[in-house]
Amino acid sequence: MKIIKKVLSTGFVLVLVLALVAACGKTTESPADSTTITMAGSTTVQPLAEKFAEAYATVNPNVRVDVQGGGSSVGVKAAGQKTADIGMASRDVKESEFTEFPVIQVFVVARDGIAIVANPDVAVDNLTIDQLKGIFGGTITNWKEVGGADANIIVASREEGSGTRAAFEEMVLGEDVLITDKAILQPSNGSIRTTVATTPNSIAYLSFGYLDDTVKTVSVEGVAPTEENAANGTYPIVRPLNLITFGEPTGELKAFMDYMLSDAGQAIVVEEGYLAVK
Repeated sequence: MKIIKKVLSTGFVLVLVLALVAACGKTTESPADSTTITMAGSTTVQPLAEKFAEAYATVNPNVRVDVQGGGSSVGVKAAGQKTADIGMASRDVKESEFTEFPVIQVFVVARDGIAIVANPDVAVDNLTIDQLKGIFGGTITNWKEVGGADANIIVASREEGSGTRAAFEEMVLGEDVLITDKAILQPSNGSIRTTVATTPNSIAYLSFGYLDDTVKTVSVEGVAPTEENAANGTYPIVRPLNLITFGEPTGELKAFMDYMLSDAGQAIVVEEGYLAVK
């Protein structure tokens, strides 16, 4: 009789343990209908995309959006090779990229100004396009040449593959001017801002979305880099922020894309210091 009771007791304990294990397993499993959307590319678009992802989670908690950087060229390639659901590029997609990935679709989610920024100790408040070509091309090397103090100009720039760099080269430098090989190269807008803020006599270009009081903004052709001037067309250095998909988006991906272009999504664009497209 004791043996029977012991067997029953052991069996009861085993059933209880199995039930607890199953219960624990259920609490850690993702819902069967959950979806993960991946985004990769431009470090300019990245913080905006992260805000989209955070807001969308409150609207559709069954969709998780993972956002990674890497640069605009990475974003185009990620969409074209389907290694990410959405590529991010802070420049126009090149003809060569459309040739390589003819099925990709491009959606402008916002517009962004590129500001000229300098270390706060720089006394120059305005530069012309020609002066910018000289500074970033390496033919103007001292601040006194553009009305400033007698001090060497320290140029900082984004690395090759950056959408911000590509847009700046296209809109400011043109085809005939290359960024000086003496420039300090940095991998992101954030690192450019830190470099300029902490390096005396330095100058660089920076997305509007990263501007703060640690750096000084410089007017271009007499026009200050403000959202108002970018929106009304008087500020000359403005570029698109693009989202790229492999073919037309469908299902949950389309729903997320629609959200970013909705009134709610475009309100986030404005809150983050960019220009809405709708």
